Amino acid sequence: MTSSSISTKTVFALATGPVQGAIAVMRVSGPESAALLAALCDALPAPRHASLRALRHEGDVLDHALVLWLPGPRSYTGEDSFELHLHAGPAIVEAVAQALVSLGARPAEPGEFTRRAVQAGRMDLLQAEAIADLIEADTQAQRHQALKQADGALSQLYTEWASRLRQVLAQQEALIDFPDEELPPEVEDALLGDCRTLAEEMQAHLADERGEIVRDGLKIVLAGAPNVGKSSLLNALSGQDAAIVTQKAGTTRDAIAVDWMIEGIRVRLIDTAGVRETEDEIEAEGIRRTMRHVKEADLLFHLVGPGDETPLLADHAIRLRTKTDLAPAREDELGIHTKDEAGLAPLKAWLKAHLSRLMAQRGTPPLTRARHRAGLKEAQEHMTRALEAPWPEVRGEELRLAMQALGRLTGHVDVEALLDTIFGQFCIGK
Repeated sequence: MTSSSISTKTVFALATGPVQGAIAVMRVSGPESAALLAALCDALPAPRHASLRALRHEGDVLDHALVLWLPGPRSYTGEDSFELHLHAGPAIVEAVAQALVSLGARPAEPGEFTRRAVQAGRMDLLQAEAIADLIEADTQAQRHQALKQADGALSQLYTEWASRLRQVLAQQEALIDFPDEELPPEVEDALLGDCRTLAEEMQAHLADERGEIVRDGLKIVLAGAPNVGKSSLLNALSGQDAAIVTQKAGTTRDAIAVDWMIEGIRVRLIDTAGVRETEDEIEAEGIRRTMRHVKEADLLFHLVGPGDETPLLADHAIRLRTKTDLAPAREDELGIHTKDEAGLAPLKAWLKAHLSRLMAQRGTPPLTRARHRAGLKEAQEHMTRALEAPWPEVRGEELRLAMQALGRLTGHVDVEALLDTIFGQFCIGK
């Protein structure tokens, strides 16, 4: 899909998806929208007012539909657009689609409507990504976060940083262009101070993992020796009989994952193969996979039974004493048993408190995607190198590179290289 085909062709798509219902919404956008709608309805309805019209093509009545005429630039895409609220019978939808093709339109590519909105300046890339997140949201936390980003919360932060960085860069250019002038030393001191403040704010933003946790979920790994209670805990927390529980050691040979919700956050609970010395080739492979999950865990619980003082599997692991119905945990330990709900209460209370601290509102909106993290990390690294630069010219170049990294996040520079990747993730009709 080339840029020229996006901007010059009129496109259509079924916005309500393939699930059959009472109403199907067909969206159309592009320069020929007015002519297409007039051909179907005999005349254009009043802008932005719903009208009941008979849709005709080649003398055949296709449907009696609710029609919305949305002339640009006050439309989702910024182009002339219209919507047809059809009866949702497959034959009706197919007949209208064939009529649109015969009149010169073509089916839209995934994400093409939102891509056109970005190219028309109706939104930036961060807001476009939020639209995709909003469509896919299945928790309230995801919905709230996506709506805030779609409203421009993250865009405003990055734009404000870019504005401050432009001022710093302008001061730096003055120092480069007028090296022989008697500029007061306070100018460079202020410049370096502003650079340092921006770099620190970016670093704090990178340390905030709230957005990615809400969007992608929290990965909680249960690890430890065989028969310590990992599978029993997975089943008890999730309310599913997902993992086999027996007295025989080494029952779990591979990771078992289930989804769980707590405090409105999606959690991926992962039960792993018990860690021990073994000659069994299959069990050994399971243990290797366990150690990979240990490294990748957002939250790692190392389960130990009564009296077990085995060293923690990793520095970031949290010791979780199991089977406290047989022997109590120490006062400084987190302990559970899976005989009843009361035995799980300490762990659930700990998790709720942990998530509450983790998700506590801070001064800036959180980043939500790996692309944001990579772009901010690049900008922050250039800011750090600017502070360490031995010459003004090198500092100026690092500041320019930081500006470019920020611009790529919102799409204000080098946007074309990002479009296919981002909008390829969208559904048809959005």
